Amino acid sequence: MSSASAENKTTKLLIVGDSLSAAYGLLSSEGWVTLLENKYKQSGFEIDVVNAAISGDTTQGSLSRLPRLLEKHQPTHVFLELGGNDGLRGQNIQDMRKNLAKMITLIQQAGAQVFLQDMEIPSNYGSRYTQLFGDSYDILAKDNDLILFPFFLADIALDKSLMQNDGIHPNKAAQPIIADLMYKRLSAYLPAEPQN
Repeated sequence: MSSASAENKTTKLLIVGDSLSAAYGLLSSEGWVTLLENKYKQSGFEIDVVNAAISGDTTQGSLSRLPRLLEKHQPTHVFLELGGNDGLRGQNIQDMRKNLAKMITLIQQAGAQVFLQDMEIPSNYGSRYTQLFGDSYDILAKDNDLILFPFFLADIALDKSLMQNDGIHPNKAAQPIIADLMYKRLSAYLPAEPQN
């Protein structure tokens, strides 16, 4: 896709992620992605938000889905929020990183900009594994010259009133907070400026 054609397209943000973006345990209308889309509509921005997040998805699962998602939606921007399930299942970190790298390449070849979400896992997986997991996102961002967003649950996860009983997923009260946070972060890079 040429830069000229990209400029003529409506901005379309594709969310490729897992349960943290798929409104796990909630109605889809209550999730942060839908709330984010509503904020753009209310602001009069021509930004389409497509939520392709699936609860339980891994980097391998999303990699297999990605070509069809890119072909179907033809996004201008893609937000990758993945790896949590790989980590929670103790999967090979090198494989996870390779999967994400392949996804980044596919997205860039499709002419879209990539936003990478930093991810965190509980420390009970051991310091070495946890360190390798966290470092993967810094390496991917550096190697591919990507914008790396800090983990959006960094503060929320420490507040039990904002988390579901499993201690992993944000609850309904947390969703507007995440939506506001992501609105601020994404609006700095999407071709739109707040009207107020």
